Amino acid sequence: MPQMRAFHLTWISFCICFFGWFGIAPLTSIIQKDLKLTDGQIANSMIASVAITILARALIGKICDVYGPRLTYTWLLVFCSVPVMAVGLANDYETFFWARLLIGVVGASFVVTQYHTSLMFASNCVGMANATAAGWGNMGAGITNMAMPLILAGLVAMGFSEHIGWRLAMIVPGVLMLVSGVAYYFLTQDTPTGNFAELQKSGVQIERKQSGSFIEACKDYRVWALFVVYGACFGIEILIHNSVARYFERSFSLDLKTAGLVAGIFGALAFFARGFGGYCSDIINRRWGLSGRARTLGIALLGQGFSMLVFANAHSLTLAVASLMCFGLFVHMAAGATYALIPFINKKAIGSVAGIVGAGGNAGAVLAGFLLKVDGLSYGQAIYYMGWFVVAAAALAFLVRFSAEDERVSQEEIRLALLGSPEAALASKTMSVSEVSE
Repeated sequence: MPQMRAFHLTWISFCICFFGWFGIAPLTSIIQKDLKLTDGQIANSMIASVAITILARALIGKICDVYGPRLTYTWLLVFCSVPVMAVGLANDYETFFWARLLIGVVGASFVVTQYHTSLMFASNCVGMANATAAGWGNMGAGITNMAMPLILAGLVAMGFSEHIGWRLAMIVPGVLMLVSGVAYYFLTQDTPTGNFAELQKSGVQIERKQSGSFIEACKDYRVWALFVVYGACFGIEILIHNSVARYFERSFSLDLKTAGLVAGIFGALAFFARGFGGYCSDIINRRWGLSGRARTLGIALLGQGFSMLVFANAHSLTLAVASLMCFGLFVHMAAGATYALIPFINKKAIGSVAGIVGAGGNAGAVLAGFLLKVDGLSYGQAIYYMGWFVVAAAALAFLVRFSAEDERVSQEEIRLALLGSPEAALASKTMSVSEVSE
């Protein structure tokens, strides 16, 4: 079915995007030595790779609204495969910085993933569909931390030096992205009933010039509340993917492969934890409505914040790993619960809402990255302050409210789906796309 083809292609493509986006991170110590980079330059390149995604995510949502997720994802994957493969040509800080900046554009893939699954699935399961697709995609960060050191080790075993090995290793995710982009074009469609262009030709009114949707989304306080919330969960998650392997190397004297394994487990938790966050949101929605989804998000954020405080003060390897795993569980659940809310904020501007909130994740990562650069502030202290910020951000989740009409429409879609009429629920969702400009 087109729904399941879209589901599987989105998470596979998103997983590969993470492979390319964070492929540099577990090899940082070798790259730093090879290119003679300072800690500050490494931090700057990390910040650049997530900062550019703020703009990319905000824009990609609007592009999805106009051209549909199928073409948008195809263009994104093909374009971003180039800097991922080309980063190996870097021989100085400036070239490396700009290559990593361009690689960061691939982070916008998250918005397309969430947009596509939001169009494909009905209200009774859209939360779990969104969260699982994103979670299985985020698992790519864990796979990357585990796989890239092994790919490098394999190349070295074949006789390549580390100087050449890390450069060749980055070709692997680049090629995978290129193949994924081609597959996405031929194997998916925009909606359950067809592609945007085809639907328009057949008489279904899908307006391509939705000039007011982005402005309308910007005026909604809930969008900006979730912007901050997503910065507090996914933004910090990105920071951990980029830095925690190096932290374990330096603080607990672990070798590259072992530190990558620990960091990889944190990312691998997304395989089930993000989907579990969406599943909890769907289940609670049936009993307590959309406000129940907001409370689910707030509770997950509180769990994340307090587990971060424990991790920040862990001085033994055992406690550090255990608290990191607990932190990973809640941060993925919070991210999943956030995007279980997105389809209900403004159905006439799903792409714009998803893009703005997604940009908040990267804005949080940028701010957290600057916190790591503060002189005299250790990694643990930075995580400690971030933990209290997450606890404070949880209050914003509890403040998200929905109108009685929003609640009624959501419950009606659930009723239709549970009565065995998912087509009707999906038709309601598809119609929301056609009404964007009304």
